Amino acid sequence: MQKYNISRSNYFYAIGLSYKKADADIRGHFSLDEDGKLALLNQAKENDIESLVVTSTCNRTEIYGFAQHPFQLIQLLCDNTRGTVEEFQKVAYIYKNKEAISHMFRVGSGLDSQILGDFEIISQLKTSARVSKKHGLLNHFTERLVNAVIQASKRIKTETNISSGATSVSFASVQYIFNSVEDVSNKNILLFGTGKIGRNTCENLVKHTKNEHITLINRTKDKAEQIAGKFNLVVKDYANLQEEISKSDILIVATGAHRPTIDKHLIQSKKPLLILDLSIPKNVNENVETLENVSLVHLDHLSKITDKTLEERKKHIPIAESIIEEVKMEFNEWLETRKFAPIIKALKHKLADFATAELETQRKKNADFNEVQAALISSNIIQKITNHFAHHLKDDNISTDESLELIKKVFQLEPTTHV
Repeated sequence: MQKYNISRSNYFYAIGLSYKKADADIRGHFSLDEDGKLALLNQAKENDIESLVVTSTCNRTEIYGFAQHPFQLIQLLCDNTRGTVEEFQKVAYIYKNKEAISHMFRVGSGLDSQILGDFEIISQLKTSARVSKKHGLLNHFTERLVNAVIQASKRIKTETNISSGATSVSFASVQYIFNSVEDVSNKNILLFGTGKIGRNTCENLVKHTKNEHITLINRTKDKAEQIAGKFNLVVKDYANLQEEISKSDILIVATGAHRPTIDKHLIQSKKPLLILDLSIPKNVNENVETLENVSLVHLDHLSKITDKTLEERKKHIPIAESIIEEVKMEFNEWLETRKFAPIIKALKHKLADFATAELETQRKKNADFNEVQAALISSNIIQKITNHFAHHLKDDNISTDESLELIKKVFQLEPTTHV
């Protein structure tokens, strides 16, 4: 794939790391909270990066952007996280141009998710693109690409059953509780952290367990109260965390802290306690496993749960892939059009200059020169000529590059506009 005049002499890259090669600890080193993302975007602007979208979830951290070399984007990531270039190189992937476009389609459509069919990433991608645009870091190419990925994601969700069953970490955690704990509806469940994963987990808990003993704790109490009001649940102060843990049979940790918020010193009770850590970086210190009454499960383990619904979802992958190819083809057609758009625009300006010069000559020669009619005729002729050239350039049987060079040479064109 050539540059297609989509950028100032740069290439489009997707760089990042995911659950496929990076474990939870390494992913934690490269995770970005909202402040980290904003710092990265501001640094990108200072470095004259033209267009950039950054996403960071529990399963992956990625940057999609334009650069002369991918190291520019890698350096941005490492400068704004605890990760190092050496760590990145061991587990990372780098895609360029066509491969980068294909990767975004697979990620946004849930085909690259840790749990097949998990569509939570698409909302992240939407939000990230919106923030980039607000900061002047979203060019026409990237905006069009993100919109195409959103379109493919919507179609896959509605036209296939790939999202049926356990399609998210939050659902998988509830499924794990069902499979591991007897009499779930009568157990005391404590949910610590009410971010996106916490909210989704809470909703799944209420919906599937019929449990009336669910307590919420969040550092910012009003956020927990908003969710509790929706589901009629109990909210406790952060100061009561240790006391509430002692009462609990199941502790679900979904906080967004950069270091563990739970360790063995907070656990005073001797009764069995199941802890699910849904956080990246890990928010439960592994020292809790030294306590005989505690069982600790991390989201990497939850995502490996296979069941009949997962096997059913796999059957829909070919349909999903065909939808992606269809939408991607439309995007590539638009991209091809943008390839020659500056030339067609320059040609139109050149023909208009010819027409203006000729009209001026005829105006001097003819006393009864009809200005309006002549302008209309010349405008229509210019439009017909440029339409013919555009139609020719869209023909799959001709070499677009050779035709563009010939048009530029014949008409002495110097397009100055970039998409």
